[in-house]
Amino acid sequence: MRHFDHIDAARRKHLFYRHPRPFDRHDDPAVLAVALGATLYSPATRPVLADDVLRSARRGVKSMVLCLEDAIGDDEVEAAEANLVAQLRLLHGTVGDGPEVPLLFIRVRDPRQIGDLIGRLGDAAALVSGFVLPKFTSATGGAFLDAVEDTAQRSGLRLLAMPVIESPEAVYAETRTEMLHEVARLLAKHRPRILAVRIGATDMSAAYGLRRPPDLTIYDIRPVASVICDVVNVLGRADGGGHVVTGPVWEYFSAGERMFKPQLRQSPFEAQHAAPLRQRLITSDLDGLIREVHLDKANGLIGKTVIHPSHVAAVHALSVVTHEEYCDAADILAVTGGGAMASSYANKMNEAKPHRAWAERLMLRARVFGVAARDVTFVELLEAADRR
Repeated sequence: MRHFDHIDAARRKHLFYRHPRPFDRHDDPAVLAVALGATLYSPATRPVLADDVLRSARRGVKSMVLCLEDAIGDDEVEAAEANLVAQLRLLHGTVGDGPEVPLLFIRVRDPRQIGDLIGRLGDAAALVSGFVLPKFTSATGGAFLDAVEDTAQRSGLRLLAMPVIESPEAVYAETRTEMLHEVARLLAKHRPRILAVRIGATDMSAAYGLRRPPDLTIYDIRPVASVICDVVNVLGRADGGGHVVTGPVWEYFSAGERMFKPQLRQSPFEAQHAAPLRQRLITSDLDGLIREVHLDKANGLIGKTVIHPSHVAAVHALSVVTHEEYCDAADILAVTGGGAMASSYANKMNEAKPHRAWAERLMLRARVFGVAARDVTFVELLEAADRR
């Protein structure tokens, strides 16, 4: 599979200086963690789940989570499991485990579900790339990770894990630091299985009785923003021991009464004659999503949890490396022994040593999302990717 393959080849040739490279579910986890992009969550109770997966793939979705936890009721678990198994068997019987199917993960609520579901899926288990582990702490996480490890060994499948940091122990100041360091030590023991660390901002907000409105980003909700900061600090370090940390969910997808002005400047859209696109984004409250993705990237988060296919194009368009960023990174990585130099765009100073980790991360993103052509903007990428 490859990002932006749902755009026709001629348009892609215009948009990209370096095209996204293909990847598949068997690739290096370091590549897959970045390639996740906008990870679309779907309740496992959906009666047309197999069709949903294929429809989402046609809109550019490359990773999905089929949820057996908070997205369904406590009294729906047994039916949701049965539906999940039936739908994945149907999907496997229709298309096999080919590139038409995004990376699929199952969000479980109990470690015992991991082995049970893989066993019930039979050959269709080949579609499953791994499991999302909710409410992850050092006390509860070991059982989940052991279940993933045991199931992978028994089945012969490579199953990856994505723990979700969202429990009260991670939120409250008096327990957060110790718990995160304990989680870091636990994840280190299972490092080959850890694909990425996800952030459950909805549960974090719930610990304070809060809900982020669509006019604000999660970084405006200071109690939650402080948790994200600590998660990146402990689990997302660029010292070789950290993990990819993904952006928290954006949960709005329909229009409502606005309290604040739109967060999208008019000029970039006017320059591309894309005023209708700007209005559609504002009407769908996606201007807030775009602002939040910018802040995710600035704070070291890669990819994002989304709950509606309309969110995917914006996240992916913002994941493309700009031509200026690519030139900076290439110049930095070409230098050995340190030093500083003016950027190729002659608008900043690049320092070889302190900017090297940033450049290495950016080049990995360039590999899976591509590098935009010199004069191509986010607006053009979004307009091309936003297939409704």
